[in-house]
Amino acid sequence: MEYRTEVLVDGLAFPEGPRWHEGRLWFSDMNARKVHAVSEDGALETICTVPARPSGLGWWPEDGAADAGRLLVVSMDDRRLLRLDPEGLVEVADLSPVASCHCNDMVVSSEGRAYIGNFGFDLHSGEGDVEPQPATLALVERDGRVRPAAENLMFPNGCVITPDGSTLIVCETFSSCLTAFTIQPDGSLDQRRTWAEVPGIFPDGCCLDADGGIWVATVTGHQVLRVIEGGEVTDRVVLETESFACMLGGEDGRSLFVCTASTSHPEESLAAMGGRIEVARVASPRAGRP
Repeated sequence: MEYRTEVLVDGLAFPEGPRWHEGRLWFSDMNARKVHAVSEDGALETICTVPARPSGLGWWPEDGAADAGRLLVVSMDDRRLLRLDPEGLVEVADLSPVASCHCNDMVVSSEGRAYIGNFGFDLHSGEGDVEPQPATLALVERDGRVRPAAENLMFPNGCVITPDGSTLIVCETFSSCLTAFTIQPDGSLDQRRTWAEVPGIFPDGCCLDADGGIWVATVTGHQVLRVIEGGEVTDRVVLETESFACMLGGEDGRSLFVCTASTSHPEESLAAMGGRIEVARVASPRAGRP
């Protein structure tokens, strides 16, 4: 099946990390250093400013704790996990002992564990072709303790957790694959295996649907692809520009929100302000986390 989109929001620098939460799409305008929320009618609210650039978003479970339900934000350049309290942003964890470069996407489990990726190398160093380096996926406990969750990943990026909480699947952008792990009771990851190979694309942000498919932003090719385990592409969203992240949401879970831009480069995206949130209506609703 092939889908087309409509534009919900435009005039952004570089939208990333979309999440459907409490009836709105929340996302980071990474290079503009803002976190926004937008309703399905296009009403946009700025939630907070993150000086070191926001990326992945999430929330702690609604479990009765004093900080339950509060927004979590990955602060990219200083490699920290932040929480939005009524008084403002506060540090939850310093990720630098695990993250070797800028941090990126995040998924938060139903137990409140945050899994956070990082570049592994300086993608925008301005020094010509930079050789990709492996990175470690970080695990942050609710109390701020940080430990490695999985190592030797090539640009661990978008992550999903299956509805039963048993499996984490991460996009390895520079290996052109999606890699799965079994989640142990203590949150550690093992039984690493390839969930899908996607030759010729660079899987970035992703989301899981109720029929077991994963929608994957592809960075190149002006498209978003729906992939099933083993690598078969079943559906495609056709775009005018490049996709960097996606999220299922809306009242029935069948609105696929896509973060698009002509470039991810910080200075170039700020100059262009061509980033958009686009929406396509698809067949299978949202499932799992985020």
